[in-house]
Amino acid sequence: MRQINRIIILLVFAIVAIYVFMPVINFGFWGFPFLLLLLIIGWMVGDKQLVINSSASPQYPSYKIRPGKATSALLIALLIYMIIVPVVTTWPLFHNESYRNLIGTVEEGADLSTHMAPISLEKIRVVDQSLAATLGDKVLGAQPALGSQVVLGNFTIQKVNGNLYWVAPLFHSGFFKWAKNSAGTPGYVMVNATNERDVKLVQQVGSQKIFIKYQPEGYFFDNLERHLYFNGYFSKCLADYTFEIDDIGNPYWVVTRYKKTIGFAGEDAIGIALVNCSTGDIKEYTIKDAPVWVDRIQPDLFIEKQLNDWGKYVKGYWNFSNENKLQITEGLSLVYGEDDRAYWYTGLTSVGADEATVGFVLVDTRTKKAVWYKQGGATEYAAQQSAQGKVQEKGYYATLPIPYNLNNIPTYIMTLKDKGGLVKMFAMVAIGDYTIVGVGNTLRETVMAYKNAYNMSGNKINPKSETQKILLRSLITRISSDIKNGNSFYYFTLKNSKNIFIGSSQISNELPVSAVGDSVTISFDNDTQEVIDVSIFDNLSIH
Repeated sequence: MRQINRIIILLVFAIVAIYVFMPVINFGFWGFPFLLLLLIIGWMVGDKQLVINSSASPQYPSYKIRPGKATSALLIALLIYMIIVPVVTTWPLFHNESYRNLIGTVEEGADLSTHMAPISLEKIRVVDQSLAATLGDKVLGAQPALGSQVVLGNFTIQKVNGNLYWVAPLFHSGFFKWAKNSAGTPGYVMVNATNERDVKLVQQVGSQKIFIKYQPEGYFFDNLERHLYFNGYFSKCLADYTFEIDDIGNPYWVVTRYKKTIGFAGEDAIGIALVNCSTGDIKEYTIKDAPVWVDRIQPDLFIEKQLNDWGKYVKGYWNFSNENKLQITEGLSLVYGEDDRAYWYTGLTSVGADEATVGFVLVDTRTKKAVWYKQGGATEYAAQQSAQGKVQEKGYYATLPIPYNLNNIPTYIMTLKDKGGLVKMFAMVAIGDYTIVGVGNTLRETVMAYKNAYNMSGNKINPKSETQKILLRSLITRISSDIKNGNSFYYFTLKNSKNIFIGSSQISNELPVSAVGDSVTISFDNDTQEVIDVSIFDNLSIH
């Protein structure tokens, strides 16, 4: 009877531990072996034998734990697995080449600007994650009945039907709220990353209401990780539980499936598990077969580790002089290339360097294809400091820079915020030379200031990136002025041209006194802007 009680107690303990901690039952993980170790110790403690020595008082007997041969063998095997095996199979001293090659072949690109499509001002990301969270909270605050029941989850960036959005699910705000709303929370929030006024709460798609039943911090079997674990994923490696919506608006959890390729380490993505937020239906996909709307399969932490290992073990393990060692700069940013695919972007710098980079890397967030552009430039941190220096008297701070191709010039674009987290200004910094900076109260002002600074630099940062200039002579057909933040801008159209042009008195003193019918010569960049900034304005009718 005593033996049966011990078995029952240990069995109950094991079931509770598996339910709560969900250890992965696979090679390369410590959780399940550690649980077995605890069970063996518990069994041995319960199997202690009474030993009374002749020299000891019968009132104070002593106990000795005498494990059997099978128990001892299993205990030794577990200790070897948890201590010796990780050292042999995982230590970089023995596997530094495997760590370096895990990222795959890093191709060399010609020019960063050729990979990134020119972008119009209307498509520049001006809303970062923290601002999206603030705007999302305001939407919930406008509906007190809903705001008291739910909280916002983490926002993730993704493209939906060609437009860039921050999306975040609604979560239960507590256990009793979950118990009251067993069907799940009603929907998610979308914030347009290029327009902070475009914020919406989505609670149904078509005629179908949306519920987020399975959540990362859900209770009991509504917990996303537990739902996967007890539906056949107890032995599979999962990471990066990301909320995404398809092009129709249906919400899913995109969970990366991976394998450990170097003993207990070397995490490498092999596909995804797609979980329907409402029904819990699970579908597996390989990297190649994953739906097109899924933006991220490769977790940023995996890519960050693999890139750092690729740069760290360039000369093997014994390289204490740091010869040719590289490391990433400020972490990874999600950007989109000219092919409209998502990429992890980061700068590469020599170990010990602070502000200069030796190139930039773009890693496909689906296939992990990595391209290294060997062109020097500024780190994200240096660009932030340069932008903040332009407005240091205001005390604004710069958000994480996002790289763009602006008129074939690789450019960091960021917002400048006050201490309250509100966007006050914008900044553009040349990636090739962080001393070339433009700031403004609007993106239009900023790009004009940036182009002026770039032109005044004599295009010294990269002669190959010089944009194609167009010289045009024509007659003014319309002209009007507009004052923004105390600055005057002049919009005008020309005969036989469908474009709208803009300039300021900083470009030419003749602009404020120009009129319809005047003959003018202008010069401008051949770019994709809907309203084109002129760099030269000469009124031939004024002598």
